[in-house]
Amino acid sequence: MAEIIRMPKLSDTMVEGVVAEWHKKIGDSVEEGELIAEIETDKATMEFESFFDGVLLHIGVEKGKGAPVNDILAIIGEKGEDVSGILKDEASGASTKTEEKKEEPVKEEPKKEAAPKKEAAKVAPAPTKVVAEAPKSQPSYTDSTSDIKISPLAKKLAQDKGLNLSQIKGTGEGGRIVKRDIDNFKGGNAANFVNRETYTEVPVSQMRKTIARRLGESKFTAPHFYLTVAIDMDNAMEARAAINKSIAPNKVSFNDLVIKSCATALKQHPTINSAWMGDTIRQNEHVNIGVAVSVEDGLLVPVVRFADGKTLTQISTEVREFAKKAKDKKLQPQDWEGNTFTISNLGMFGIEEFTAIINTPDSCILAVGGINQVPVVKNGEVVPGNIMKVTLSCDHRVVDGVAGSQFLNTFKNLMENPVLLLGAYNI
Repeated sequence: MAEIIRMPKLSDTMVEGVVAEWHKKIGDSVEEGELIAEIETDKATMEFESFFDGVLLHIGVEKGKGAPVNDILAIIGEKGEDVSGILKDEASGASTKTEEKKEEPVKEEPKKEAAPKKEAAKVAPAPTKVVAEAPKSQPSYTDSTSDIKISPLAKKLAQDKGLNLSQIKGTGEGGRIVKRDIDNFKGGNAANFVNRETYTEVPVSQMRKTIARRLGESKFTAPHFYLTVAIDMDNAMEARAAINKSIAPNKVSFNDLVIKSCATALKQHPTINSAWMGDTIRQNEHVNIGVAVSVEDGLLVPVVRFADGKTLTQISTEVREFAKKAKDKKLQPQDWEGNTFTISNLGMFGIEEFTAIINTPDSCILAVGGINQVPVVKNGEVVPGNIMKVTLSCDHRVVDGVAGSQFLNTFKNLMENPVLLLGAYNI
């Protein structure tokens, strides 16, 4: 009567999960709906509840280890139930699938010695510091006197620091060099250590693997082209200050103005709000804007749904909540799925201008730079101005240059005349 619990697919892009924590151990009773584990996906760490009542008989993935979607995560059944047959059947089923792939006829070739079997993939270890071997011509550690007395720890420390043992006087028993001698040594060739090559190997997280795969597919599948405009932000700065001072219940950011302007412009230019589907182009009538948020392991893109129908303060509140949930790894699949357009804003990091890779299935992404005070010409005179540059990355399979330019001109007009966004229902 045992039931197999498999590694769930907790997001549309998830291919592998890592068990961050087990809340039950083998032999514990489990009730349906009870939390049994926390699983790290490519986007968040999510709580996983049991679908069955019973006793936890088998754990298929240890804490900190990963497994592909649909692999055995755990087995729940009656106390004392033997699950060895289930595990054997699973192993045999995997072997059968492997054999089926090998059935295609191939030409016979001379027998070769069998190559050594590769070890099964392992989860990458924690970051480790690696020191490259110093060139023989420039030894970083000298032990030319074989009769030098030195403790193992002191020898290791001297080697790490690139010290010449013949220059160090030992204060231990019988003149033995000990740790304090290494710590107190001021001379020698310790400077050699500065010139040694070092590096740190950091294991690739599930999130970073997914970012690499999805953006690689986007960049090398969708033919990107880029359109840049400069926006006069004087009016936007004045409007934001006035809104935050006397009208809005919540503080409104420039990014909120960008989201609202994009949402409004997308309703007028549905081609930009489209997706390449292979045999068709899907023109979305709803506007769901993904907002790129930086987190420790990479990037998440929570979605402001139906953004064209939301006020600036509603957008502001939602984006703030998303940012907090993203950093706390509390986002759920419904928070990051369904985008029709994406915004990536690096202006707060001092970036003036950049290009972004399209977040599929969108056909466009807007890269937003910072606001810079520069000389501008107004009414025939050179005066100080506040300029923000934005770059629209477009999938040329869906969007042509003229369509992209028309969208940007509408967006620019809204940003330069924010009064158009401040109707009775937009604050």
